[in-house]
Amino acid sequence: MRFIIYTLLLVTVPTLAQTGKVGIGTTEPTATLDINGDLRIRTTVEESDLEVVKDSVLVISRDGTVNRVSSKSVYESHIKTAVRGTFPGSGNISITLGSNVAKIPFNTEDFDTNDEFDTTTNTFTAKQDGYYQVYVQINSGGLLGVSTNYGLRIIKTVSGVSQIVAEQNFANISALGIKVTPPVRNTQTSVQLNEGESISFQLYTDLVSVSLLGDKSDSFFTIHQIR
Repeated sequence: MRFIIYTLLLVTVPTLAQTGKVGIGTTEPTATLDINGDLRIRTTVEESDLEVVKDSVLVISRDGTVNRVSSKSVYESHIKTAVRGTFPGSGNISITLGSNVAKIPFNTEDFDTNDEFDTTTNTFTAKQDGYYQVYVQINSGGLLGVSTNYGLRIIKTVSGVSQIVAEQNFANISALGIKVTPPVRNTQTSVQLNEGESISFQLYTDLVSVSLLGDKSDSFFTIHQIR
């Protein structure tokens, strides 16, 4: 019996040394330790040093391999969008229009949880598929001229093609020299976005230029992912 065991060791050990892989439940391991079956850990010790565990999240890939990823990456991949954009300060924002349309240049963020709004291009680009609630408001402070059209649009762009998904537009009028149309325009909608699709905001009017109030409570937008 001792001779048989000794012979098996001579045959088996060099094989393991050459492959450098150990299989449990499989004779053809493809990793250093390849377990074909359940993994059960009966006892664990709670780690109190957060500096040790903050970047030690284990995940299982599609082929069953266990890998490590940054805990920050896991958190951010599931965090939902929450954005609020405004203008800087409280001064007036002058917008010059061409062909009755101009992009509203929101260029300041109160918050942007997923870093999806570009303050240079004034455009929100979704990083994940989902359903989003979008709201936008502008206020001219009552300094508007008479106009047949004065409105606000939410624009969705997919592969370079833009479409209006929400709009509020009506004439700006006066009577006996008194402005009778509210200077505020606002609109909102729920919209489905896929990764890479974008949202921007447009001003629509017959006026050549418009001066908007830049205060955060007057002119702003919000985008929230609801699913």
